[in-house]
Amino acid sequence: MPLIRPSRDADLPAIAALYAHHVLHGTGTFETEPPTAAEMAARRAEVLARGLPWLVAEDQAQGTLLGFAYCNWFKPRPAYRFCAEDSVYVLDAARGRGIGGRLLQALAEEAEARGVRKLLAVIGDSANAGSIGVHRAAGFTQAGVLRSAGWKLGAWRDVVLMEKALGPGDTTPPDGPGQ
Repeated sequence: MPLIRPSRDADLPAIAALYAHHVLHGTGTFETEPPTAAEMAARRAEVLARGLPWLVAEDQAQGTLLGFAYCNWFKPRPAYRFCAEDSVYVLDAARGRGIGGRLLQALAEEAEARGVRKLLAVIGDSANAGSIGVHRAAGFTQAGVLRSAGWKLGAWRDVVLMEKALGPGDTTPPDGPGQ
């Protein structure tokens, strides 16, 4: 069973390579040019600076990265400060082993511990049955579909929106200053 743990700087080359594969060959992200390792490092630093989690799944026996997951604020405006969007990517060779689900579960727990009340999935491509299934199994429900929202790999692609309340969700006001 892989170890789910916080990411480290040393993970960045593997994170960048895994994500580049998804950018170039998949429809789960609508990026079309892979970001550099330096750009991925900057993205990770931004997430961590906001107090949000960036996790990895590691095959301890092999010492290889099997996947990563993080969440970031859904929108920058203050009213959205309790709503985050998740991102989960798994190595092709490791798909179907439950790694995405384990990463998503750990991410939701970490996000909730940091005060996130709603986790959103913005899933590229309505044909992305793997991601939709992982989110559904984790308790997400579909909130909508944006038809033909992106053009990638020679076809129009939908975006599936899914959501999950964390902790008390919207049943109580958030805690802390300025609420």
